[in-house]
Amino acid sequence: MAKKLRFILMTWLSTLLLMVVQKPVFMLWYASQTAQHSLSEWIQVVWHGLLLDSTMAGYITALPILFTFVTCWTGISTRVGRIVMKGYFLLMAVAVAVLFAVDVGLYAYWGFRLDSTILIYLTDPKGAMASLDLMLFLKQSVVAIGYGALLIWVWMKVVDYFDGSALGWRKAAFWTPFVILLLALDFLSIRGGIGPSVANVSKVCFSSKLFLNHAATNPVFSFLSTIGKQVDYAAEYPFYEAEELVERFDAIRGNRTTTVMADTLLNTTRPNLLFVILEGYGSTVMEAEEQGMAVAPALNRLKDEGVYFSNLYANSFRTDRGQVSILSGFPAQTRISLMKLTPKCLELPSIARSLGREGYRTHFTYGGDINFTNQSSYMYATGWEELFWQHDMHYDAPTSKWGYDDRVVCRDLTERVIRMSEEGAPFLAGWLTLSSHEPFEVPFEKFEDKLTNSMAFTDDCIGEMIARLKESPAWENLLVVLVPDHGMPGFRRGTWSDTEIHRIPMIWTGGAVKEPRVVEAYGSQIDIAATLLAQMNIDHSDFEYSKDLLDPTLPKFGYYAYNEGFVVIDERGESGWDAPSNRTTEGADPQRIEWGKTLLQRTYEDIGRR
Repeated sequence: MAKKLRFILMTWLSTLLLMVVQKPVFMLWYASQTAQHSLSEWIQVVWHGLLLDSTMAGYITALPILFTFVTCWTGISTRVGRIVMKGYFLLMAVAVAVLFAVDVGLYAYWGFRLDSTILIYLTDPKGAMASLDLMLFLKQSVVAIGYGALLIWVWMKVVDYFDGSALGWRKAAFWTPFVILLLALDFLSIRGGIGPSVANVSKVCFSSKLFLNHAATNPVFSFLSTIGKQVDYAAEYPFYEAEELVERFDAIRGNRTTTVMADTLLNTTRPNLLFVILEGYGSTVMEAEEQGMAVAPALNRLKDEGVYFSNLYANSFRTDRGQVSILSGFPAQTRISLMKLTPKCLELPSIARSLGREGYRTHFTYGGDINFTNQSSYMYATGWEELFWQHDMHYDAPTSKWGYDDRVVCRDLTERVIRMSEEGAPFLAGWLTLSSHEPFEVPFEKFEDKLTNSMAFTDDCIGEMIARLKESPAWENLLVVLVPDHGMPGFRRGTWSDTEIHRIPMIWTGGAVKEPRVVEAYGSQIDIAATLLAQMNIDHSDFEYSKDLLDPTLPKFGYYAYNEGFVVIDERGESGWDAPSNRTTEGADPQRIEWGKTLLQRTYEDIGRR
């Protein structure tokens, strides 16, 4: 049995090291870019890349482990078993070497690691050959042959340790739990850990410098993780012909030229910013009372003290989609998540990127795993310089399923904001809360219902944070934006197609706010970017979908997409469209339906072009 265990361990460890070899090869290929970074950053590339490298090691090792497990009971000629294993590893070597070589060459043109986009070009071999660079092909061939030879040499050596002899039923029964444990550990490496976030490209992202994140990414994993995800996005919702779509979109686009001055909500055009995205905090929650008490007394107080946007709607029902809508002004989709399509996020506009051009430092905090749903990859790609999350936090406090609770995180963030203010440079600090997410377990006891109690806990944390900031000099030039990522259907038992579930509060508070004000214009999360940047006199022409809610020349309406449809709402009412039945809601207004269809089709065509 010792021989069998040695074979399994050597297979996994050698495969891991062979995956690691890809990192220095990639960095040598792009030596001019690599030279712009320090040795410590190169080491971090290898260190952070280990997670996906181990995932690939798990995938490749799974079959040899299973094969070894079977031989414990049935036995097989060691010679035949080694032939089988050599055939398997030969196929693996060819596949891995070719994928890696293709990736290394294409990165210079694509700007992201290999994914299943390559399959689109393989459907047109003639066109692919027409654009072939012979010198590049020769270089890639050298890499494929060299790396493939290394893979074959190492794996063939490892196969020599394979032992196919049966153990006998007593020994087999005794050792079976150990082999099952190894299978479980292998599955754990495939999954990427024991937390709620499974292995994804975002797991290896560690820097605001995209090249370093890309260098840390295992291209074979990147390719395999996108297999089966190729979609002709432009053909998803073909409501209008091309020219008609352009005409309809021009009527509602946010970045139209205007000479009309909008109202001013701020007393400065260069405030420091604290952007708080509240997990699941819809208006139904904020306005609720339980047991004769307000669920969110702090938010209601802040609503009266600052600027309150009373007719704002979340664009979707998931955090990943709502976050992109808020920070990039990009409408949510029905059945996909743009945040998970990593390469398509690279050129998205974002509040962070726009403020970064103006000299703002950007820092984002999340008390949980920021790799969940590729969040860190999206954040780095769109201009956030520093991400501070559970991995970096070492608080003397317990964690829930999702991470550190809002109280622990917000106290540290508050002091960080004060320190950043003292340093003088303008900054954008962001925070995504998490305590008001299921399982709703919080160190707080105000209401019997767990969901309601967790909402009250987050509100209490926000109240404490604002009170502390008001006591500090940071408050004078600070704008705090409070807005949820989505509503909460579990509260008041709504469904995701209910308009009221999507209605969310947005509150601007801080010393930078000129005076209390209620903005009644209808809009959605995608309109936040243009509204904020316009107040700061910062160009927002790269935000096509985002409308300045204070600009009287633009149409004002809220828009949201759910799994199989959309709803558009304005001061006259609401209208929805359901995709499976291709029907609109009863009494639907034709103009609102046209707005929704235009946004939905334009969004998907936009994604298809990226």
